[in-house]
Amino acid sequence: MANIKAADVAKLRKATGAGMMDCKNALVETDGNFDDAIDIIRKKGQAIANKRADRDAAEGCVLSKVTEDGKTGMIVVVNCETDFVAKNDKFVKFTNDIIELAISNNCKTIEDLKALDFEGRTVEAQVLEQNGIIGEKVELSYFARIDSENVVPYIHAGNKLATLVGFNETLDDIQIGKDVAMQVAAMNPVAVDKGDVSKAVIEKEIEIGKEQARQEGKPENLIEKIAMGKLGKFYKENTLLNQAFVKDNKKTITQYLKESSKDLTVTEFNRFSLNA
Repeated sequence: MANIKAADVAKLRKATGAGMMDCKNALVETDGNFDDAIDIIRKKGQAIANKRADRDAAEGCVLSKVTEDGKTGMIVVVNCETDFVAKNDKFVKFTNDIIELAISNNCKTIEDLKALDFEGRTVEAQVLEQNGIIGEKVELSYFARIDSENVVPYIHAGNKLATLVGFNETLDDIQIGKDVAMQVAAMNPVAVDKGDVSKAVIEKEIEIGKEQARQEGKPENLIEKIAMGKLGKFYKENTLLNQAFVKDNKKTITQYLKESSKDLTVTEFNRFSLNA
């Protein structure tokens, strides 16, 4: 049997991120063969992933970040099973390392991201190994990207919710972007403006409005008009540019943006919340 040195255990731990005892046991099992020990740790991650495949990985870490030029932003979500793991500094760093890779490699899709080299293995392989290291189901579940003249990120405290907002102009005051990104986080709009709301959503809201009017006993000849009025209220409450600004509800987001530049507007946004 090989003499397993503490330095070898430490080296394996650095290479895999696995616990000290897991690393020592892997080296003992492989008679000190470093590469075989790595394979054992990887297989343990795969085994745990298979065993826990039906588990609900509803916790995790949600991060957003933009490129140095501020023209591209990305959101990455790594899920786990428990809040205890989600709040762990190593887990947050792991997620942050992944989004840094995404940014530095100009990723377009989650498939691109999973295939990137991450310390000698793919991101997908590293995520899989975390199953064995942590002992929970861990998965890279979501990736989003926005490209615009200026993109601003926001991460809510606790890393459970993050947003990106794209603007058609470079912002003179970045606080404007932060305010709108926080607005998206707080108010969860369904679209940028009225014209961006899907036909299916509009039809559903009209039907809801009609049914509410009927239940209130309104005359049938007024049902359509009442439903359209309710749709107008829906637009005001649920489309970003028409929402009341949370910091000053006397003005809409559109009015707030026009105070900075008459042509300034939002091109798109993305919001991800673990609590939906």
